[in-house]
Amino acid sequence: MTLAIRDIAVAFGGFKALDGISLEMPEQGLVGIIGPNGAGKSTLFSVISGFIAADAGSVALDGRALDRLGPAARARRGLVRTFQVPREFAHLTVRDNLMAAAPGQSGEHLLGLFLRPGRVRAEESRLRDAAQETIDFLRLGPVADQQAGRLSGGQKKLVELGRALMAKPRMILLDEPFAGVNAVLVEEIAARITELNARGIGFLIIEHDLQALSRLVPRMAVMDRGRLLADGTPAAVLADARVREAYLGGVAA
Repeated sequence: MTLAIRDIAVAFGGFKALDGISLEMPEQGLVGIIGPNGAGKSTLFSVISGFIAADAGSVALDGRALDRLGPAARARRGLVRTFQVPREFAHLTVRDNLMAAAPGQSGEHLLGLFLRPGRVRAEESRLRDAAQETIDFLRLGPVADQQAGRLSGGQKKLVELGRALMAKPRMILLDEPFAGVNAVLVEEIAARITELNARGIGFLIIEHDLQALSRLVPRMAVMDRGRLLADGTPAAVLADARVREAYLGGVAA
């Protein structure tokens, strides 16, 4: 799945949150986005995923424009996102959180429950199996039947990734997957991302942990004040004087 972002502009009042952002991701790409607070990174994710409409520009997947589609329709095309602050159902178990995240369930409609109970039961059984596969892959077995709201920050990030996986995505937008996560779980999350990427899922990742992100991605883009400042290998980007000035305060990476 290729993602093409063309000249995206978003303004809130007189403030230009995004000012002509263009970025291309190849199929099965693995790209990081860094930048100071207020650079427009999360706004860009919201535009790509359909939560915010751009004032100008376009977003396309495999050459097909997405600009008229909302988040659910984009997810059906294979494009899903996570959020900087996990949005788990705190009082549901991890397992139920994963099952609830699967789209298009017949049991979500009362008519389906009454007219097609067998179909709903069969679908629930498939979802339970899919949730167990995701639990096993993310190594969440020890907490699978605990309330998600009681998990650590890192475990919640894994649940957030698991909820995205239940939509059977081809590309995932990850918003700060390492934020508030201990070093052990950072490596665990990075390992799962690497494996998923090898299986064919593309990732566009916003992250402030430069060391972890540099080890994970072969390509990094830098945003500053709503614009794309640099795009290249992590080593080249972090050696760029403009990046050091904007993001690192002029200190060499």
